[in-house]
Amino acid sequence: MSAPPPPYPGKGQEAGYPAQPPPPQGYGQPYGAPPPAAYPAQPYGQPAQPYGQPGQPGYPQQQGQTTVVVAQPAVTVVQQFRESPVHTRCPHCQAEVVTATQFETGSFTWIICLVLCIVGCDLGCCFIPFCVDGCKDVTHSCPNCKTVISRYNRM
Repeated sequence: MSAPPPPYPGKGQEAGYPAQPPPPQGYGQPYGAPPPAAYPAQPYGQPAQPYGQPGQPGYPQQQGQTTVVVAQPAVTVVQQFRESPVHTRCPHCQAEVVTATQFETGSFTWIICLVLCIVGCDLGCCFIPFCVDGCKDVTHSCPNCKTVISRYNRM
């Protein structure tokens, strides 16, 4: 192979400008050429190590892998205590239970009774809401410790 041709003297050198400096060592090497002797070969994706021996200043210490833990937000399940029993955890005895339900007379029952009395159902028919569970409030209690867990009001 012969030597490369001399550089083209472009307009800059004719006008008195200095020639551009040659590129730094290691740039412009053909693909697959060994790296310059100043830098040791590194595995793919690894940063180049500076000069020096382990334990000396300027030499990075070997570090372990860093594990990033991302905490997921807690999922809060809101249970709706309505007419039917609910599978839940009792806040008092911490047992997994199906609540015991009990129907009790509430304000909605009395309002329906008053409306029926005003309409003209005053011969005892106005007391029908006291016999219908759909007009009463529902109390949910724990079957183990018998404490009230929740109350569903119709109003």
